[in-house]
Amino acid sequence: MLRFIPTPTSSQIGIGPFTIHFYALCIISGIVIAIWLGDRRFRAFGGAEHIVADVAIAAVPAGIIGGRLYHLATSPDDYFGSHGHPLDAFKIWNGGLGIWGAIALGTYVAWWRFKQLQRSGREGMLSFAVFADALAPGVLFAQAIGRFGNWFNGELFGRPTTMPWGLEIPASLRPVGYEQYATFHPTFLYESLWCIMVAIVLIKATTSFRPGQSFTFYIGAYCVGRFFFELLRIDSAHVVFGLRVNAWMSVFVAISAVMLFIRQGRDVQQS
Repeated sequence: MLRFIPTPTSSQIGIGPFTIHFYALCIISGIVIAIWLGDRRFRAFGGAEHIVADVAIAAVPAGIIGGRLYHLATSPDDYFGSHGHPLDAFKIWNGGLGIWGAIALGTYVAWWRFKQLQRSGREGMLSFAVFADALAPGVLFAQAIGRFGNWFNGELFGRPTTMPWGLEIPASLRPVGYEQYATFHPTFLYESLWCIMVAIVLIKATTSFRPGQSFTFYIGAYCVGRFFFELLRIDSAHVVFGLRVNAWMSVFVAISAVMLFIRQGRDVQQS
């Protein structure tokens, strides 16, 4: 009987002259599901076909670039420090996409592309708030799948644990100071399950929210979970007043999301 979760022995597969990285496959699979589910929900809201895909053409690359830029900005020493390799900044298949940068730039470009389609006279556009609501559950599922890329890479795990669901980490991947421990909290799994749970809640509560609130709820709820996952992680990170930068970011974004969520409800009632 399997007691612990093993770390995959390989993070890539070679097919002829090509190398396929499982991290990239997880990201791509998540994107495909997000677009498919987002399109179904948007059409169910009354929107036209292919709007989601047309917006995604611009928003997805922007999200990946934004995620990478955020990661580089918060972990510059890994690439530009005395022991870093600047060219590794382009190797996104090795991991390193900051969700905050991905959401920020991806959402902005999605808004820009959506408005561009509206100005062109495209029919069935609805509002961007409704568009964002349609996408929210799919984005969460994409994040849930994407986190398994960290599992294949053997990275971003939590503190040592002896719980039955502990993640076995090879000695070569254990951080300095933790060489004597063999199993760690599988934070990738915790975050994945949290994202799935929030996505299901959003799908079930779709009719209970006002336009824009589903997307705002997604942001706030994700941040709550992410805060606690950050407290478990032991990978290197900048610390401010005793907390990792991403934990502080979770607090800041969660508070902002709650305030916006309340305001969205009030704006609709007043109108």
